[in-house]
Amino acid sequence: MNQPAQQQDPPGRTQAMDPKPDHGEESYRGSGRLAGKAAVITGGDSGIGRAVAIAFAREGADVLISYLDEHDDARDTAGWVEKAGRKAVLVPGDVADPGHCRAIVDRAVQEFGRIDVLVNNAAFQMTRDSLEEIPDEEWDRTLAINISAFFHIAKAAVSHMRPGSSIIATTSVNSDTPPPKLLPYNVTKAGIANMAASLAQMLASRGIRANSVAPGPIWTPLIPSTMPNEQVTTFGSEVPLGRPGQPAELAPVYVLLASDEASYVSGARVAVTGGRPIL
Repeated sequence: MNQPAQQQDPPGRTQAMDPKPDHGEESYRGSGRLAGKAAVITGGDSGIGRAVAIAFAREGADVLISYLDEHDDARDTAGWVEKAGRKAVLVPGDVADPGHCRAIVDRAVQEFGRIDVLVNNAAFQMTRDSLEEIPDEEWDRTLAINISAFFHIAKAAVSHMRPGSSIIATTSVNSDTPPPKLLPYNVTKAGIANMAASLAQMLASRGIRANSVAPGPIWTPLIPSTMPNEQVTTFGSEVPLGRPGQPAELAPVYVLLASDEASYVSGARVAVTGGRPIL
């Protein structure tokens, strides 16, 4: 089933989407798998980040939600975290700024005293038909948001992470099968996968695990705000399952990787792609 034609300005808003994404608001049931943990989620206001925030809270974690300026979406997500009986901390700002990345970590330590789970999820993309159409500043900003922010936040966070802590990065199936019209995004997602694999080895002696999740087509505000109508309407129809995934369908993977049950899982890359293999 195709989505209706729709367009938004980046970074997009959840309430304007048709149909509304499912973040697990009515379906996710926790069982204490993250009890007592403190998590930082970038891009936590909507999409995959919102679904992960809801799931983490229902599993017993307090959550800091980093986001750009989508205040309504962020407040909605915080409300679901608080309904689960957990603490929600909202930190707006641009992760393209290294100083803001460090400020996110400082706020988390101020609020929680430590960081047990770091989810690097914030991302930007834009569809362009040719190489010449990609503005230089768009290339620079895509790299700054998608991959440089991961470096700056992880670098600041690791000194506040104890043995048993977990870093989870959102990469993409695009890193393996890159569609030509998303060139800068594809490059960053490949870099994120590589960085997570490097961190798994670099941080192993400190007892910190690092993994990545590779989503396929997931119905989030990024889609109607960065793709033309003809791609929005057929989005997700190309995968074997024949539909886009919902953010709620990603959250259980992040819960597993954040939990102590995954104590020997590090350096992994988990595909959630609707049937499209990753290499």
